[in-house]
Amino acid sequence: MEKRATKRNVALVEKCVMSSIGIQCLFNAMPDCRFRLHIFSSENALQKALSKTSFSAVIFSLSAIRKDRRQGLAYLTALEENFPRLRRVVIADDDAEAHLIASLSPSPFDGVVSKSSPLTLLLEGLFSALNGNRRGRENASNLWYHNQSRTLSPTEREILRFMTHGYSMPEIAVQLERNVKTIRAHKFNVMSKLGVNSDAGLLNAADILLLARESGSGQQSAA
Repeated sequence: MEKRATKRNVALVEKCVMSSIGIQCLFNAMPDCRFRLHIFSSENALQKALSKTSFSAVIFSLSAIRKDRRQGLAYLTALEENFPRLRRVVIADDDAEAHLIASLSPSPFDGVVSKSSPLTLLLEGLFSALNGNRRGRENASNLWYHNQSRTLSPTEREILRFMTHGYSMPEIAVQLERNVKTIRAHKFNVMSKLGVNSDAGLLNAADILLLARESGSGQQSAA
């Protein structure tokens, strides 16, 4: 009698009950699914399980609330440091956020999908990330820094860094010893380069870049 292949454990961190049920249904509907989904409502719940269960991947659903989203991104960074062999798949709140995370994060996520995607595309993205080849951490990080050096100037990155800590344009101008009109011009250049059209979108990008700076280079952020 042929022995069944052992299913791989996959953790899902999703605070919304309805969303977690929907993703569970996607897994259940997948023919010959090789994964066993474990659902957690918080990072703390997953952290406790990591000491007892061997997971091949974590699917992390980011919150639309900025404070919770930043906490989630920080936790994903910590997972990379503590569990380097663990696949990390991000479910972003919408297409725009998914694009920013995929474009700006130096952390080699194995997949970034959007909650607003049709179910077929969401399913395809999740299983592609779970089954595909791992991205090399060093190569992905080097590629990110190479791309960022061509995309954002040092001044533009500094402006984003201050923005994520709540500095206003006049306050950033004082910190960088520049004219406020110059700072605003840099801000709009960044928005154009990153393809965002609002301060909220810009703050999303700033958060991603800040976490990248802290985890990638160990430098301290502006207080």
